[in-house]
Amino acid sequence: MQKYSIFNLVKNAFSGHQNWDLAWKDPTPKKEYDVVIIGGGGHGLATAYYLAKEHNITNVAIIEKGWIGGGNVGRNTTIIRSNYMHDDNALFSEFGMDLWRKMSQDLNYNVMFSPRGIINLAHSDAQMNVYARRGNSMRLNGIDAVLLNREQVKEIIPMADFSENVRFPIFGGLMQPSAGQQDTMRLLGDMQDKLTQWELISFKTVKSQVLM
Repeated sequence: MQKYSIFNLVKNAFSGHQNWDLAWKDPTPKKEYDVVIIGGGGHGLATAYYLAKEHNITNVAIIEKGWIGGGNVGRNTTIIRSNYMHDDNALFSEFGMDLWRKMSQDLNYNVMFSPRGIINLAHSDAQMNVYARRGNSMRLNGIDAVLLNREQVKEIIPMADFSENVRFPIFGGLMQPSAGQQDTMRLLGDMQDKLTQWELISFKTVKSQVLM
């Protein structure tokens, strides 16, 4: 498989980028599969990817009646975080964060994960107390959390409205520095390319019913 790097980018620039290996294949549908996944969104593609990567199940088909990523993946906030209070939610999300951190290397594509941090603003003393509890719970689970007062938030987000007569005054906030943002539509394309390079799946688009 062709590796993507700055060196290959420079090398292919001399040929007008005409000699790159094709990243997309169009396999002919088979008569039968070990696994058929309905839906070519984030869950469908991830299921096929990890079936192959972790369990060596490669005779897999994904069937999608619309366009890839046309569901929740195309509507989500693109925020990657694990700033939850309850243990199950926090640890499950932190496991997902670990997958994101190494996904560019696993896929050989830049999935554009940017760990720039996230701050949840508090608009009352009661909300500050809730964020303090959540931050303590996160730290007990080994997840980074920083409780910020009003002045600390102002240093980080100076463009926010810190006036006293606003509807939602800023009292402080809870920051997770390791959280970030990712282009989920790009990830779907990267994962789809990876799967087709392995020749693991076939896509058959239909409008009203599933046909094999």
